[in-house]
Amino acid sequence: MIITFLGTGTSQGVPIIACDCEVCTSTDKHDKRLRSSIMIEAEGKVIVIDSGPDFRYQMLREGVKHLDAIVYTHEHKDHTAGLDDVRAFNFVQQAPMDIYATERVQQSLKQEFAYIFASFKYPGIPQLNLHTISDKPFNIGQVNFTPIEVMHYRLPVLGFRIDDFTYLTDAKTVTPAEVEKIRGTKILVINALQKQPHISHFTFDEAIAFAKMIGAEQTYFTHISHRLGKYADVSQELPEGIKLAYDGLKITC
Repeated sequence: MIITFLGTGTSQGVPIIACDCEVCTSTDKHDKRLRSSIMIEAEGKVIVIDSGPDFRYQMLREGVKHLDAIVYTHEHKDHTAGLDDVRAFNFVQQAPMDIYATERVQQSLKQEFAYIFASFKYPGIPQLNLHTISDKPFNIGQVNFTPIEVMHYRLPVLGFRIDDFTYLTDAKTVTPAEVEKIRGTKILVINALQKQPHISHFTFDEAIAFAKMIGAEQTYFTHISHRLGKYADVSQELPEGIKLAYDGLKITC
């Protein structure tokens, strides 16, 4: 299984519009972060988790010619805003795009992209096949997903375990029962927004503590704000076995 980090930034990305802090003005490519998303290539399938506002560019940058499905963690716009751009895959593949989301997230998509779901089908709009998921495992082809529910303040968000790989984003709290689903994973990806306290995201220290509790062979931090600091500096502060992810990073599990 190959995992590509399509984006590793928070809701505004990095750099942030009109910000002149040292991170936003950095010339290091590792400090340029699109909105958080990953691509999974496994068992002959190409699957993206979340299609944020940068989805189009992420697909172009990685040269993606075929996409089998999009799986959604939750309904916030930094994770869903690029849905319209599946039109290109509809045209090339001559088939609807398979979308996996909870009922709540589907309702949000129907509100935000009402034209897609309207009774009058305007020519050229995205074509979708909706698949309802919950907290129960599901398959896309031969790829098995185990949902892991985390809390993003008061909003439930789904993370996913695929074999020995676990991806969590927008987490602030995780119940002991959900932690048990993660244990034994070899590669863990979790959000680490910033060093200051935050109501709905792991801070840097909270993410480190969570990573140590899980004890994966390798942990990567994602959903990173400009407030966390420059990649080169923060990397020096991380314990062994924990790294900052960056856009375009590819790992094998």
